[in-house]
Formats: sequence, C-alpha cells, structure tokens
Amino acid sequence: MFDRIVIKELDPDRIRRSGLLVPAGSDEPPPQQGIVLAVGPGLDWWDHVGVKMPVKPGDHVVFPASAGAWVEIDEERLLVCRIGELLGVLEELGDCPACQGRALVTGETCPVCGREGSVASS
Repeated sequence: MFDRIVIKELDPDRIRRSGLLVPAGSDEPPPQQGIVLAVGPGLDWWDHVGVKMPVKPGDHVVFPASAGAWVEIDEERLLVCRIGELLGVLEELGDCPACQGRALVTGETCPVCGREGSVASS
C-alpha cells in the first residue's frame, strides 16, 4: 500500500446547525468526508528523513470527489487513495478559544466556532 490509505465514506451532512438544507451542487461536488480504516507504511525513503504517515486508522478525513479509486469489498464501498490527495484531517475541538464554551445570549454568535446563543439575557 506504501503511501495509500483506505477510507470508508461518511454520508454528507447537508443540514446545517441552523436548520438550513444545503442542496447538492450542480457543477462541482463538495469535498467528502470519511473514516480511515487502513494505512500503508509510507514510502521507503520516508524513514531515512524521519517522515511518518500523518494519519492513523480512525481519523476523520476530508478528500475531494476526484481522489483515488473506489473499490467494493463485501458490499461496502471504500476509497483507496494516496495520502497527498487528502484535503485535511478533522479534529474534535474541546472548548472554542473565543467563547470558551460559555453560554451565549440569544442573538449572540461566536465569530470563531459559529455557535449561536440561546440563553435569554437578564
């Protein structure tokens, strides 16, 4: 597998937190998300320069619709792609550095995480 990874695609979430339904695009498909199932060892020269695979099984990744090759194994559709084709790795954040998870008042929106307030001000 060398620098390739196997990804199980997640269903795209087309409903935003605000309740807005985002229609499927007509021109270019949006980036897709998935969970890494398997990771190759990397390229043979990576060890000599100290490079390691930047993802591990279980990571939540984003990739373009054009990435890699789709294969079907046991009726499950999986993507096999090179590590360089990934757009990024998503990480779960604890508290937002701006609002720090505090209760926001109604009408207040955090400019960093986009969370909207639902607590009435006193």
